[in-house]
Amino acid sequence: MQETYSNEIYLSPTPHFSSKRKTKQIMLLVIVSLLPQCAAGIYHFGLSALTTILVSVASCVLFETLFCLLIKKPVSTGDFSAVITGLLLALTLPPTIPFWMTILGAFFAIIVAKAFFGGIGCNVWNPALTGRAFLVISFPLVMGGGYVLPGADAVSSATPLASVMPAAKVFSKKALDYYWTLFTGNHAGCIGETCIAAIVISAVFLLATKVIDFRAPLMMIITCCLCSLLSGTDVLYTLMSGGLLFGAVFMATDYTTAPVTKPGRLIFGAGCGLITFLIRRFGGYPEGVMFSILIMNSLVPFLNNVNQRKYGYSPKKNLSSKNIGGGKN
Repeated sequence: MQETYSNEIYLSPTPHFSSKRKTKQIMLLVIVSLLPQCAAGIYHFGLSALTTILVSVASCVLFETLFCLLIKKPVSTGDFSAVITGLLLALTLPPTIPFWMTILGAFFAIIVAKAFFGGIGCNVWNPALTGRAFLVISFPLVMGGGYVLPGADAVSSATPLASVMPAAKVFSKKALDYYWTLFTGNHAGCIGETCIAAIVISAVFLLATKVIDFRAPLMMIITCCLCSLLSGTDVLYTLMSGGLLFGAVFMATDYTTAPVTKPGRLIFGAGCGLITFLIRRFGGYPEGVMFSILIMNSLVPFLNNVNQRKYGYSPKKNLSSKNIGGGKN
């Protein structure tokens, strides 16, 4: 039988390079960066927040282990990606959510959103956000009303996005006190999204260690705030309320579900910011960060084709055709 061979060359977007930093090391750095959110959430919301975090992490690790054993694949929990999924899922949940819902969200995040697509590096949508989206759609009353004021576990309260905007002027004492409350996280909300101070610390750490790229989160924040400014909405309120900063720092920078090209990341971030604003302003949900990132995750394969590098071409000006082969003749 005569065999035929194809001369087609398949190109994929950058990066195509090796690094001394392994997957486990990157995951450990992300876990360290999430510790301020965990500490702030436990400080403000107490034992219920700690329970949710522990249940979520344990469930994600367990489900990934069981799935690997079921399909007779090497257990991959050693890369700590399941731990990060559990942490991110827990930090986007209300403090008083029943533990069985947390387990259900972890199952959907690990098995449906991650394992069914081939595991780490193969999933289309952010696993933690997918698990949260499943819970929001399935249990809207709990996910929309399971918020409590810090120090008052039995008293439910609306999140800042679901409450009335402060009518005070931006630089009045009342407004400054309100912004300080948002900055320190002393208000109702998700476990890890309320304390802006902790998120800023994490963002600085991730940028300093070069774990994340600034393009997607910066464009997401700028676009959302610019749209809010043009619509007459308080920009500081837009920036510090809800999950905008948390989503921009931890979700929009996910290696697997975000574009790999620099222009693609800029477009990705801008799209997330625009959709977030539109849902907040005109949608039926008070928050739009989760859906905006998941929607833009679906467009990543197209965004990865933006500004592809030509085969055999280097953008370095000092690289000429005479020294492409490397070394001296």
